[in-house]
Amino acid sequence: MVQLTDDCFAFEGGLIPVEVALERVRARLAPVTGIETQPLDAVLGRILGTDVVSGLDVPPHDNSAVDGWAVYLDDLDRDGETRLPIGGRVAAGQHLDRPQRRGETIRIFTGAPMPTGEGTGPDTVFMQEDCRVDGDVVVFPPGIRRGANRRFAGEDVKAGTTILRSGRRLGPPEIGLAASIGHTTLPVRTALRVAVFSTGDEVREPGTDRVAGTIYDSNRYTLKALLRGLGCAVTDLGILADHGETIRAALAAAADSHDAIITSGGVSTGEEDHVRAAVEAEGQLDAWRLAIKPGRPVALGVVRGTAFLGLPGNPVAVVVTFLHLARPILLALAGADVPTPPRYPVQAGFAYKKKAGRREYVRVRIDPVAGGLPIARRAGNEGAGILSSLVAADGLVELTDDALGLSEGDTAAYLPFSEVMR
Repeated sequence: MVQLTDDCFAFEGGLIPVEVALERVRARLAPVTGIETQPLDAVLGRILGTDVVSGLDVPPHDNSAVDGWAVYLDDLDRDGETRLPIGGRVAAGQHLDRPQRRGETIRIFTGAPMPTGEGTGPDTVFMQEDCRVDGDVVVFPPGIRRGANRRFAGEDVKAGTTILRSGRRLGPPEIGLAASIGHTTLPVRTALRVAVFSTGDEVREPGTDRVAGTIYDSNRYTLKALLRGLGCAVTDLGILADHGETIRAALAAAADSHDAIITSGGVSTGEEDHVRAAVEAEGQLDAWRLAIKPGRPVALGVVRGTAFLGLPGNPVAVVVTFLHLARPILLALAGADVPTPPRYPVQAGFAYKKKAGRREYVRVRIDPVAGGLPIARRAGNEGAGILSSLVAADGLVELTDDALGLSEGDTAAYLPFSEVMR
């Protein structure tokens, strides 16, 4: 396990814009995960550990893109129909056992190698639907372009080119591309090991008895699901009692066997908030005040060389700060490229006011509109503790730091949950 420096999250200043926070963090973080080789069937969602260079052309030979007839374009009448005798047949996985002669056509099927022949050989393929067969002759209409329906060797991938870059998260297209050049395995980053816990004598485990003044723990389950969506190996440390030495011992043990520790709440200065003191006893804690709503108070630190991320306690603030800060930090530690998620234009179906100086996110559901921008409508109540509003939402409308709000009908930037919850 690679150790982080205690001061890797240490910065001075007041409210920190989200982009500035991420730039500072990324400049100081390097992957802490190793590399292992896994079969293709086991790498979905994993992070590629090294570049992949193709050792062959894909496709390996010129071939037909359709079922049809291979011809030399120069054998065709440009202004009228052309009749050519059928000289043979070639299917996928086979090859014509002789060069194709001028003045004949060869029946060819999708994926079959183009026949060889005079010069560069037959150069064009007619779709079978565009021709008619008259006995042992095929009648071709005029007007086809040279090279139509012919796929060239290396058209998809050329030998010697890098087809996948280190740090890419692997999805079905990437796995298929690796298979197309003959790979059965890929080098991938080992899963980032993340420990999760909650604190608080008022917090109860779902399924147990809940007495007056207590609540069920939802944040820990939300965080575990978000982490597993990133491909992390998650250890659930459960709910820790509000006892300083208990929390300190748990942090020290987790740090020795994990790459990151994440929790929500419990890092303020109250008498019963023991997480801050425990982290500082085993490393360093830097309290960040992000210029973001919902969210703002975030604690980042290092415990024995392991990253510690303390997110706000309100359920919606947990999700928003995870998506915009914890997610890119964890992906960077895991060795992944972390591109900025795309925003899409939508029409605001609501009015909204805000103060300048902070980024704000509004939970919205999207109503498609024929012929126009989709309409974003408020999803539930906006309180930072209203977890049901996230369930009702499709994503977030983002208002930049300098914006003062939205009027109904304005164009707004929309971040779908589908872009960042995977």
